[in-house]
Amino acid sequence: MKINNQHYRSIWWNDALQLVQIIDQRYLPHQLVIQNLCSLADCATAIRDMWVRGAPLIGVTAAYGMYYAALQANNNNHLQTLAQQLIDTRPTAVNLRWAVEQQLNSILTQTNTAKHAQIALQNAHQIANQDVEICRMIGVHGLNLLQQIAQKKETINILTHCNAGWLACTDWGTATSPIYQAAQAGINVHVWVSETRPRNQGANLTAWELNQNNIAHTLVVDNCCGHLLQHGMVDICIVGTDRTTYTGDVANKIGTYLKALAAHDNNVPFYVALPSSTIDWETNNGIQNIPIEQRNPNEVRYVSGLHNGTIKEVLITPASTPAANYAFDVTPARLVTGLITEKGICPATQTGIAQLFNHQTTS
Repeated sequence: MKINNQHYRSIWWNDALQLVQIIDQRYLPHQLVIQNLCSLADCATAIRDMWVRGAPLIGVTAAYGMYYAALQANNNNHLQTLAQQLIDTRPTAVNLRWAVEQQLNSILTQTNTAKHAQIALQNAHQIANQDVEICRMIGVHGLNLLQQIAQKKETINILTHCNAGWLACTDWGTATSPIYQAAQAGINVHVWVSETRPRNQGANLTAWELNQNNIAHTLVVDNCCGHLLQHGMVDICIVGTDRTTYTGDVANKIGTYLKALAAHDNNVPFYVALPSSTIDWETNNGIQNIPIEQRNPNEVRYVSGLHNGTIKEVLITPASTPAANYAFDVTPARLVTGLITEKGICPATQTGIAQLFNHQTTS
């Protein structure tokens, strides 16, 4: 995707500097800041403190973090300890553990420890490039849904939530990939962007990247989305996910469940776009078993914005008021119309997912 008509990925390897670089999402949409990640600690901080966010991008960042871990490790046990430090940064997104385990499986099969870092870096490049192709294919399959709607509607109105765009991946995005590909195919699309409190990833990130790529969009407060659905102003909902169980339950940014409920009540299709690496093949009940991250309450109590050219935080509550900050909720499979993956579209059911991925589960 593009920034000021120049192609960017959200994360990349700088060959000249021999280090990882990212778009630091804390400063968007007001400043484009390129941040260097020079160590395992940098990668862990970037994930934990949301310099990067979005399940696929977290996974890619962790893959590069394992390169730095391989440079730092004294032996295999030390490497596994460092790997756990990455896994512990955020509990909900399954891509994080997936990427770390992919790296461990490759590195530890190499008996020559001098080659561990080289293998890890090659694997990280591969994971990043695979993420781009996977997201592109999610868009190819999702485009079919939008083309069907375009046969009946002059403009397709799409509701999304949070940021499941190219900023949340290496490129293309998950929920946005069908949107970008529809626009490139000449289909008129309009995106309802919900602000996504408390960190406002919709307002700060989705709106920014859609604007950079000339996609028509309108920002609304989160509480407006039920009204839009109720009054026929939405043709389809497409959201991302941080973890989806093999039975079809979807963990995504807090507020997704409410949108799914409203979509279901108004007979609007509700799709979830995800790479196969986001499927949790060990968990069958998302509501009971997916750990829900609770973040710093100050993310709720404060908002940040641009004031006189400077990004500032402003307290919006009484100083003594406590706050809870649940980062995710779980949408039960019964509310999900289907899953858009790199392999195709399937029902959000154990049978549908297993058949699409030719995967057998133990229960």
